[in-house]
Amino acid sequence: MELHDNDPDRLLGDKGYDSDNIRNDLAERGIEPVIPPRSNRKVPIEYDREAYKRRNLIERCVNGLKQFRRIATRYEKTARAYLSMLCIGSSLIWIKTVNAA
Repeated sequence: MELHDNDPDRLLGDKGYDSDNIRNDLAERGIEPVIPPRSNRKVPIEYDREAYKRRNLIERCVNGLKQFRRIATRYEKTARAYLSMLCIGSSLIWIKTVNAA
């Protein structure tokens, strides 16, 4: 598995990445796999549940940003304009959570 970061501490993935080959490759590199085991595994494997929960928060945030059409379709032509739209979308999502009573 090729990683962009050369020296990460952990790899967070969903059940689709639960294979012995991937886990062995990560162990050789000294990377802790945070991957929940598939339900059909004979011997369940322990993983950091708290780190996996934080991964879920990040995925929900990205999904919320993709609800803005301009962000999902990369409508903006320049990186600066795209970053501005990400900031606006993030602000709108944040306002919803702060004002929720």
